[in-house]
Amino acid sequence: MNAQKGFTLIELMIVIAIIGILAAIAIPAYQNYIAKSQANAGYSEISAVRTGYENAVNEGSIPAALSDVGFTAARSNACSAYGITAFTATNGAVTNAITCTLAGNPKISGKILSLSRTADGAWSCLTDIPATDDQFIPKGCATGTVAAGAIATL
Repeated sequence: MNAQKGFTLIELMIVIAIIGILAAIAIPAYQNYIAKSQANAGYSEISAVRTGYENAVNEGSIPAALSDVGFTAARSNACSAYGITAFTATNGAVTNAITCTLAGNPKISGKILSLSRTADGAWSCLTDIPATDDQFIPKGCATGTVAAGAIATL
């Protein structure tokens, strides 16, 4: 009696169907992960500018450009444009002090992250990522209407 070797066509079709089902689940989850990581990277980039902004407030100088706070914008995977709004009061309070227009994944592309500073030096984050997509909003940010301010496109 001859023993069969190899796989039957139905066995191969079952394996291909299982791989297709796994891919249909994994690809959207991976895309969501990428969008969230790009939003967090944008938040990290503009958060780093806060130190230079605080130094400008403490020295009494009014920053008009990102270079005034020690930030040299380079092409980034997270932000397609940056912005800085000069404060007018001596206490440094300003809405949308530092902004980042997110780039990358279509779920977050074109959305804005904005850091604002109060008179007592507290920073807050606001984004126009809709609340329905809260999985993409970085921790510490709230959703709302954001005005871009002075945007420097890269």
